[in-house]
Order: sequence, then C-alpha cells, then structure tokens
Amino acid sequence: MRTDRWWFPPLITFVGLSAWVIYATVRVFMHKWYFIEEYHYLTPFYSPCLTDRCVEGSALFGTPLPSFWLLPEAALTLPFLLLFRLTCYYYRKAYYRAFWLSPPACAVPDAHEKYTGETRFPLVFQNLHRYAFYAAAIISVINTWDAVIAFRSGDEFGFGLGNVILVGNVVMLWAYTLSCHSCRHIVAGRLKHFSKHPVRYRFWVFVSKLNAKHMQLAWITLGTLALTDFYIMALAAGWWPDLRFIN
Repeated sequence: MRTDRWWFPPLITFVGLSAWVIYATVRVFMHKWYFIEEYHYLTPFYSPCLTDRCVEGSALFGTPLPSFWLLPEAALTLPFLLLFRLTCYYYRKAYYRAFWLSPPACAVPDAHEKYTGETRFPLVFQNLHRYAFYAAAIISVINTWDAVIAFRSGDEFGFGLGNVILVGNVVMLWAYTLSCHSCRHIVAGRLKHFSKHPVRYRFWVFVSKLNAKHMQLAWITLGTLALTDFYIMALAAGWWPDLRFIN
C-alpha cells in the first residue's frame, strides 16, 4: 500500500553494487596495469601478487601459482575478501533487498512466497562470516604493508599522490574491517563484567562507534578500492604521471 518511491533505494543499491562488481571483475582478469615499480605502487586488487605473470618487484611472497588466465594474481586472498563482503551483515541486507527483493523495502511484500531465513543451503554458509573476518584482518595487514613500502622511491624516501590514496584506502579498510559485527563480538561481546577487562572494554567502545557507521564504511571502502585501483592503472598505462611531493 506504499505510494512513495520505496523502490528507489534498492534500485540505487542494485546499480551501485552491479557497477562495482563489473569493474572489479574486469580489472582482476586484465592481468596488467597493476604495479608501478618506480614507486612500488601495487593495487589492492592484485595484492599479494602470486602468479608467474607478476611483474618484477610486485611479488613479495614469491610466485607459487601458475599463469593460467582464469587465475587472478591475488587468487589466494580474493576469495576470502569476497566471502567477507558477501556474508557481511550490511551487504546481506543490501543484496537481499536489491537483487532478491526479499523484501525490497520495509512494509513491501516479499517477492518470495516462503521464508526460510538463513537455515538452508546456500544461505547457511552466511555463518562463516566470523571466520572470514580473521582472513580479512590478515589481508588488511598485507595492504598496510603495501602502503608502507610504497614510500620507497628507489633507495630513497618518496611521497606522492599515490601514497595519499594508498594510505587513505588502508585507513578506510581497517575502519570497515574493525566495524564488523563479528569483530565487536570477538573483542568483548561475550564478557559479563566489563570492569574486570578495562582494556577490552575501551576497545569495544571504539569498535562500537565504528560499528554504528558500518553501512557508510561498506560503501566508502568500495569507493576507495576502486579509486586506488583506477589511479594505479592510469599510472601504469601511462595516462598521466604521479603527482610527486618528495622524490
């Protein structure tokens, strides 16, 4: 009985998520324009680079994987990041409404006749979110290291616009990862007496504040990931030079 434009928010979500997935998929399977050796800029879509295609200097952990074209350079980390996003509490709400119309909006009939929740295959695997969080945290450490070593220009310290973008992306990724509901529960959600665990309580308060912005951070990180990748791609393709401040 709703007569307002209830369909507009799920439509925007559908368009936004679809556009990002298409862009990320194309970039992952391009197998080029992902690393700037001079400044050690590595796009997060290719980190860590592990296949035989990895250009010199981009593979910090070696190249144990073959160069099969269907195998992304970051084949060992991308599945875990995808699992972390797919099982995220906010993204569940987003794609349930925008793609499955279950339900499309508040006070709007569900497109499905029967509701089974997340108790059956394949949605029962949504419970893996807490484990995907640990993998996402490890990958965030790797991305942080990528941002740190990018301040090396040859054998000297270097600083440019690419560094600003890489660091900004890492900060947002950490904010999104730590704002995860599972992280909030792991930190101190099971404690019965906060007074006995003051350090964990303070961290829980910090994570709880981030958790209130989980939806916004989910979208912001999609933007920072795409921006970081596009900027490095543009530099590698020679579309424009990096704006350097030091060296």
